[in-house]
Amino acid sequence: MSDFYLKEVDKMIRRMNISDKDSFFNMSKEFYESGAALQNIPERNIIMTFDTVISGSPYADAYIISSDGKPAGYALLAITYSNEAGGIVAWIEEIYILSEYRGKGLGAKLIEFIEEEYKDKAVKLRLEVEESNKGAARLYERLGFKYLDYIQMHKPLITEE
Repeated sequence: MSDFYLKEVDKMIRRMNISDKDSFFNMSKEFYESGAALQNIPERNIIMTFDTVISGSPYADAYIISSDGKPAGYALLAITYSNEAGGIVAWIEEIYILSEYRGKGLGAKLIEFIEEEYKDKAVKLRLEVEESNKGAARLYERLGFKYLDYIQMHKPLITEE
């Protein structure tokens, strides 16, 4: 990437800060209501996630992307260690672009920014995509992501509401 491109992207993408609470809350609610996720989540989860990111947790990171000086989307990352991968893995847990900003390349810029930001911190980027979200899957493939032959399973350790 050219230095000019990086400077322009730096103007558009920044680490989430305390002033982003309302924007993040609203965009995250939209993300979970959009069909990009399997199910909706309790609002308290969004608040706890924001608080975790803002507290400087080494396990969570988040970025806001702007267009015309307004928040246009966000990315939420979870940081883990993987024996299989041989190091730190940055999971792109959520990437969301507001509908009025879609199709303008912001999602690709956000992922390219994350790749650049984590190239010396992690050995792999991972993400999940809802099967019905074909547009996102095409973007991720175009950016070099490959499908894994995993079946995801989970077991809640606390009661889900």
